[in-house]
Amino acid sequence: MKIMIRLENINLALGGAEILKNVSFHIRRGETGVVLGASGSGKTTALRLILGLLKPDSGRVFVDGEDITDFSEEDLLRVRAKMGMVFQAGALFDSMTVGENVAYRLMEKGGFRMEEIEEKVRGSLRFVGLEDSIDQMPAELSGGMKKRVAIARGIAASPAIMLYDEPTAGLDPLNSHNISNLITRLKEEQGVTSVVVTHDIPLAFDVADYTAFLHEGEVCYVGGADGLLASGDGCVREFINHSGRADAGGPRAGFINGGAG
Repeated sequence: MKIMIRLENINLALGGAEILKNVSFHIRRGETGVVLGASGSGKTTALRLILGLLKPDSGRVFVDGEDITDFSEEDLLRVRAKMGMVFQAGALFDSMTVGENVAYRLMEKGGFRMEEIEEKVRGSLRFVGLEDSIDQMPAELSGGMKKRVAIARGIAASPAIMLYDEPTAGLDPLNSHNISNLITRLKEEQGVTSVVVTHDIPLAFDVADYTAFLHEGEVCYVGGADGLLASGDGCVREFINHSGRADAGGPRAGFINGGAG
């Protein structure tokens, strides 16, 4: 199966501080890869490298078979067109309706008739269960609804890759579960490759085909989510133990909260 995302021996320092140290992982086409770790572990920095917003000091970044490490901004825009992005806070425009928010990227990209845009917007909102909210303003939505609108906006242009930065942050367990279901449905129904940056272990177990655990900028574990529980790495064990994990009862038993912010 084709590798869609690959970070290869990445080193990056910002402001004199080492952020990523010899980081390598890959995600295959149609898989959901989770980059897991505590705040400050370098997870979001990895996402910015995939988007081409940062360049590594050494190492290479590959997206859909292309080495984007030294791409020009013009070439990066072409690569980003294959991606949808869900930001941690949702990043909706407060002055626009839900429908206008979802349509924004399509309008910016151009080349679509208004009828096509409306069809894509309604289809995306229908996928996340919010078609009836198309004329509402973001201020009228709950936190979970805002995250679902952000996902609808991300998928409106039919991306091959979806990137999520802490998609369940600040959400209660029910809304967190709804988000994980949407990520899984995108993989199963549309074959979307996803990269999910999170500290939410229940989310990782729900959606991950592949997990990379980062601690202080270094990869401590790569593999299936279930393998985290068997890992002998002290950093992994400490993270799991401080996340409300009970040792008995299956991979999701004992989790206290699926949406810690």
